[in-house]
Amino acid sequence: MNIVVNPANTQAAVKSGLADKLKSVLADLRDEYVQPHSTPWIIGFSGGKDSTLLAQLVFEMLLALPPRLRTRRVHVVANDTLVESPVIASHLQSVLDRIAGSIDALRLPVTVAKTVPDIDHTFWVNLIGRGYPSPSRMFRWCTDRMKIIPTTEYIQNQVDKSGQAILLLGVRRAESSQRARSVERYENGERLNAHNSLKNCFVYKPIVELTTEEVWQTLLQSSPPWGGTHRELVTMYRNAGAGECPLVTDKSEAPSCGTSSSRFGCWTCTVVEKDKSAESFIESGYGDLEPLLEFRDWLKEIREDGSMRMATRRNGKLNFVGDGRLIPGPFTLDARRQILDKLVAMQVEVSLALISDEEIAAIKRIWAEDLSNLSA
Repeated sequence: MNIVVNPANTQAAVKSGLADKLKSVLADLRDEYVQPHSTPWIIGFSGGKDSTLLAQLVFEMLLALPPRLRTRRVHVVANDTLVESPVIASHLQSVLDRIAGSIDALRLPVTVAKTVPDIDHTFWVNLIGRGYPSPSRMFRWCTDRMKIIPTTEYIQNQVDKSGQAILLLGVRRAESSQRARSVERYENGERLNAHNSLKNCFVYKPIVELTTEEVWQTLLQSSPPWGGTHRELVTMYRNAGAGECPLVTDKSEAPSCGTSSSRFGCWTCTVVEKDKSAESFIESGYGDLEPLLEFRDWLKEIREDGSMRMATRRNGKLNFVGDGRLIPGPFTLDARRQILDKLVAMQVEVSLALISDEEIAAIKRIWAEDLSNLSA
């Protein structure tokens, strides 16, 4: 069967050779999908431009197949850290709902899922409950707990059920020099590469050779198979002046999360010096995000305030670096109470759900345990 590229994708692309590139990607997707085994596909979906295009091309490939050949399950998996930028979280949920709502009508073997961190691993339970200082380049405790663990658990469940899984990622060589080095490091000359840390999981990068211009050209000239348009996605990027923090499944990819570039992701991210994407959103009319940006800046500021930090780490030990300098421990209990009070007040002010009752209960349980240990 010939692979047919959506004509809308090719109207202005023939001269650039984009049409041939897209046709090649679709042919490669089809060839891998119809292999004689039932290994499920898992699309890492962030809702950004690259993962959106990847999901669109997978859907187009599946729709070009007769229903009797659509035998392998495809999982569209997103991750919600529970502290995503409200604009991004709203967009992601909207797209996931649209995809989920189209599956039956399109007769596609697709499952839509969103992973979230365990209550014990959320941002607020660790920062306010345990007093972890807001994340920095030297102590980026958030990515593993909030992104890697929830998503790898989902993937591992599919591996356990089927014996293997294939993870499709929308990474591209042209995205950045760092990404190009990462792609080259894990390439073996084959279509599928073993995942760096997940046994029996293989990584497939169908759009790795597309340029950023080609990604946008394709999205701007087409409509998603699940309905709607890409207008909201385009507007979001324009307002943020940014790129998305990708779905992360391995610690080697963690530098992509919270880089110095203008990426949108967690509104609480203090790894970056300035949250340029939040500033751009506010300048574009999202004034209700301003208190969140101020709160984020305050979290970064108090991290450096010794009076807000305990001298010892949670294990009771002092932490000295090579020159004999003491690295302070977690936030004091008074500082944690102050952070929680300020967060709850802001939640009312902006009319957004920023922390759950379940998280507050977990925080107070940890406080009670800490007080008990201090008085012992």
